[in-house]
Amino acid sequence: MSLPFFISRRYLFSKKSHNAINIISAISAFGVAFATMALLCTLSVFNGFRELIGGLYTHFDPELEVRPVAGKFCNAQDEVLNRLRHHNCVQAFSDCLEEQAMVLFVGRPVIINVKGVDDHFAEVSNIESITTTGTDNGPFLTHAADVEYGVPSIGLTQQFGAINYGSMPICAPRGGERINLTNPMESFNVMDIQSPGVFFQVHQRTYDDNYLITSIRFARELFEQPDRVSSVALALKPGTDIGRAKAELQDLAQGRFTVRDRYEQHADTFRIMQIEKSMAYLFLTFIVLVASFNIIGSVAMLIIDKRDDIETLRHLGAPQRTIVRIFLHESRMITAIGAVAGILLGLLLCWLQMEFGLLRFGNSGNFIVDAYPVSVSWVDVVLVLATVLTIGFTTAWYPVRYLTRKLIASE
Repeated sequence: MSLPFFISRRYLFSKKSHNAINIISAISAFGVAFATMALLCTLSVFNGFRELIGGLYTHFDPELEVRPVAGKFCNAQDEVLNRLRHHNCVQAFSDCLEEQAMVLFVGRPVIINVKGVDDHFAEVSNIESITTTGTDNGPFLTHAADVEYGVPSIGLTQQFGAINYGSMPICAPRGGERINLTNPMESFNVMDIQSPGVFFQVHQRTYDDNYLITSIRFARELFEQPDRVSSVALALKPGTDIGRAKAELQDLAQGRFTVRDRYEQHADTFRIMQIEKSMAYLFLTFIVLVASFNIIGSVAMLIIDKRDDIETLRHLGAPQRTIVRIFLHESRMITAIGAVAGILLGLLLCWLQMEFGLLRFGNSGNFIVDAYPVSVSWVDVVLVLATVLTIGFTTAWYPVRYLTRKLIASE
């Protein structure tokens, strides 16, 4: 053990001649601990919201989605697309065709997103778990014999005013035709779709507002896109590493198709959440910085309190560098104690929130979950610890050196 560290440790835990120094040192460590705890808990809450929203999307989105790089649609029998479908990591796939259309419900036009899917869509998503009659889970059905069904989102159901909307016309503009102003309906394909008596709810406005799921056969005929797809949904075999599978499929796509995981399918949403998390990190870092200034004050008072010890050490031949290092170690130990205590308190608080839901949203019943979601990432733990130690060590370095040298020079 080095001499500066040994002396600084004795100074930290021994009783000072002025009790106020002990109190200020304790307050400094507590301030760092509180700021560290707040930083870790805040980042963990952002992680919780990210996982919560990502979990909601898993009900509708596939593990991987393949889309053409150029254009909205592509040939369903494309050779490269077939190789992607039958890659050895793929367990199931579903062809999809998605486009906007218009429904005329009670004479009122409503713009909707029509998503045509094949019979394997339930194998690549968890759509059956969110299809409901309003009270119980209902069957996910897009067609039966020659009858075409349209499963609406909860938002469309509310606009229609009923789950069983009966038969409803859906309109889509014909490709390559200009709208006939004298008789606009001649420029549209109009097809009737039937209600299956169920709807779906993802708890995300992206899908809940205006989506209608039907068969890909109906969508191809409505949008005049025979043998075409807008995307292919893929489900991977159990135990497959998604990142590795995605990289292999992307290489196989030869630059003609893009392979996206669930987070990339909603890149804008998760990018905004990441920006919010980064801004919260920056703001709370300033609180850590302010808390670190208290350490400077407590060490400065300790330097004044130990003037006699400094003079004794100098008479014994201790160089100025050794004396400076004593108080630098003092400030670093206060920072380290506060940082470690803050991490432990933060982990404890996060665990209590996950187990007991201490902080709740309220009793309105309009929330997906009752309490704030929390997810602790060890990357964030390391980041917070490194941030606090770096700020604490850096902010104390110059003031401690300056004060120590100035005191020595004045003697």
